[in-house]
Amino acid sequence: MIKRRIFTSIKENLFKGKVIIIYGPRQSGKTTLLNEIKDSLTENILMLDGDEPDTRQKLTNVTSSQLKTFFSGFDVVMIDEAQRIENIGLTIKLIADKIKNIQLIATGSSSFELANKIMEPLTGRKIEYHLFPFSISELKSEHGETEEKRQLENRLIYGMYPEVVTNPGNAYQTLKSLTTSYLYKDILAYNDLRKPELFSLLLEALALQVGSEVSFHELGQIVHADPVTIERYIYMLEQAFVIFRLRALSRNVRNELKKSRKIYFTDNGVRNAIIANFSPLNLRTDKGALWENFLVCERYKVLHQYNLFVNTWFWRTTQQQEIDYLEEKDGHLFAWEFKINPLKKGRLPKTFSAAYPNHSFDTITPENYFSFLE
Repeated sequence: MIKRRIFTSIKENLFKGKVIIIYGPRQSGKTTLLNEIKDSLTENILMLDGDEPDTRQKLTNVTSSQLKTFFSGFDVVMIDEAQRIENIGLTIKLIADKIKNIQLIATGSSSFELANKIMEPLTGRKIEYHLFPFSISELKSEHGETEEKRQLENRLIYGMYPEVVTNPGNAYQTLKSLTTSYLYKDILAYNDLRKPELFSLLLEALALQVGSEVSFHELGQIVHADPVTIERYIYMLEQAFVIFRLRALSRNVRNELKKSRKIYFTDNGVRNAIIANFSPLNLRTDKGALWENFLVCERYKVLHQYNLFVNTWFWRTTQQQEIDYLEEKDGHLFAWEFKINPLKKGRLPKTFSAAYPNHSFDTITPENYFSFLE
């Protein structure tokens, strides 16, 4: 059992009058985490699965009196894949308001229904967590730094979904299954997706542009759709934790790019499965893009795992000066360049140094990436 970083924090926050919400993509280990929490408790626990029709029926349009009867005798109620239950936000609100002796834990592989409908009613009464595929820090704790360095190429190519890591011999089939339908199940279920072929084309276009700036207008031309549709589909993919976007820093330099964004995948293996390319690094032309996606994604996990509140950007000017990744904390800018070749060192553009004197800079390579991801 590979220990998840958020396990201890969740345990510490149980029975404090807060609903625990765990978001994350399908197959990222949410059910396993619930079972681990369950095994660590001595209280009476009711486990429910939102994918099961009878569970959806029992928790849809239900009164608080019915809920009290249903949950009688239990101290903890766990609802897995809660987003599959219609009006789940109202049901969770009723439990929080009317059954205060129950500790509720709900997971969701999509925030379409779950986040949007419980955000306001549960303000101040919920604690949210994000569970992604394994992080490097989690795997290093389990396998040791030396073994994880040996596995770096596999992580860059096949990613870190739990099933991929624990059953590497079947990685290709696992990723193929994920990217054919399962990962997008909630998008297809909740959004009346009338053009699934357009959706597939958009995913492929995004996968091929990892590490590059993306334009909704240009993406629309590639897949023959209008920019509004493109933005809507990208929003759906973000809500299902398949991708996330990084904005360009634009503050006080006139020629900085404005309203620009990069889009990254939350797992390298999913990205490679979409373009059907699992070739080894020495045969690839996209090594730099894989390295950048890997590092930005892993840093994204770190920020969520440790509740680090920072602003994040990339930086580029119209003269093509660029910095791969930036964070701002307490008025200080931390800048990083990503180089998969350890012999190459990034250089900080003078334009950036002059505009943002309060900064630090480093280059992240396969020789020092652990320090960036701790």
